[in-house]
Amino acid sequence: MPVVREFRLPDLGEGLTGAEVVRWMVEVGEVIAVDQPVVEVETAKAVVEVPCPYGGVVTARYGEVGEEIAVGAPLVTVAVGPSSSGSGPQAPDEPGVVAAPAASEVERPLVGFGVAEPGRGGRRRRVGGPAAVVAGGGASAGAAAGTAVGAVAGAVAVRAPAVPTGPAVVPVISPLVRRLAREQGVDLTALAGSGPDGLIMRADVERAVAARVAAPAPAGPAVRDGVVPLRGLRKAVAEKLSRSHREIPAATCWVDADATELMVLRRQLNATPGPKVSVLALLARICTVALARFPELNSSVTEDGSGIVRHAAVHLGFAAQGERGLVVPVVRDAQNRSTEQLGEELARLTEASRGSALTPAELTGGTFTLNNYGVFGVDGSTPILNHPEAAMLGVGRIVAKPWVHQGELAVREVTQLSFTFDHRVCDGGTAGGFLRFVADCVEQPGMLLRQL
Repeated sequence: MPVVREFRLPDLGEGLTGAEVVRWMVEVGEVIAVDQPVVEVETAKAVVEVPCPYGGVVTARYGEVGEEIAVGAPLVTVAVGPSSSGSGPQAPDEPGVVAAPAASEVERPLVGFGVAEPGRGGRRRRVGGPAAVVAGGGASAGAAAGTAVGAVAGAVAVRAPAVPTGPAVVPVISPLVRRLAREQGVDLTALAGSGPDGLIMRADVERAVAARVAAPAPAGPAVRDGVVPLRGLRKAVAEKLSRSHREIPAATCWVDADATELMVLRRQLNATPGPKVSVLALLARICTVALARFPELNSSVTEDGSGIVRHAAVHLGFAAQGERGLVVPVVRDAQNRSTEQLGEELARLTEASRGSALTPAELTGGTFTLNNYGVFGVDGSTPILNHPEAAMLGVGRIVAKPWVHQGELAVREVTQLSFTFDHRVCDGGTAGGFLRFVADCVEQPGMLLRQL
């Protein structure tokens, strides 16, 4: 008899206590391989796929899309063969695992009907009927597979929860039909199949889509009052900012700076062969040099407030707008990178944030944050510190303005720099000294040569 194993949501690291179900990647009754991703979840840090360490038949899954699952709570149960321990892939002839031919572009029953076509690959399939498709056809192989399927089917029936938390096994044809239904948002469990024994065909899904399009729009106002659940990344951000505002006595100072020479330097650098240097990379280089001069600002206060932790390395966070909202990727050991290397890493992390491809490790561990809100077309801001960091430099848009240069009125490229700091780690003199040094480097970037 197969053994039913329960897979619980693992600890995804960084002190996370739970994760929200974004998308189920398997169905109840589906045969899965060892380490196959079964669910996509959203944590406070990133969207990740969770692989299951067991191979066999999914007998139950827990949690609806949008529901939060606690770490250690059950995700799925899997009926595995008696010899399967989750340590490696199961052979096709083990109980509870049925190999099937690769999907064809031609629709045909794949659940409970037919035998394998000779010479086709051994892709795993769902179990949902009295017989199953097996690789390498033959009477003995078919009989063995049928016995295994029967045993696993029994396990499915026994282990299914009293109140289903996921869709039941549905008579569907091919992965093409499942994909079409998923892309169009069609609930397969609500369809009546027109194929043999109620099998759901592509035409059934297309009819459901057409009926939904043709349905009249619901009456009533387009906008209604309601409560939007605070969860996932938005909830994590809210909790962190609330804690920062509650615990950290923050202060902000700011100064206007003439960035004309900095922009001239950037154009000169980018006129030579090699990777392009962004304004953000130049600002990041200025920050690392400034923090070497004012190391007390690359710090954090201990949890109990009894001490200040000075960080030897500068793990530079920077604000980036991604699909999930505002995130703060971290450039590790920024002080050891050249300006070009800083630019390459900043570009890589920015691109990853747009596609929600950042890992939890890339979103944690920062010691100082650079916030370039100028990309939003604004001049200034008084941001809340990224707890538990002690300081953040904000940079507004660089825009042409009238400016007194060398005793004469001229049009110069000007930006506003703001600096928010934890008043527990330093006084205003240190914060003002840091900000003035940064402004001087923006106005006269050649000053950096004295520090490198």
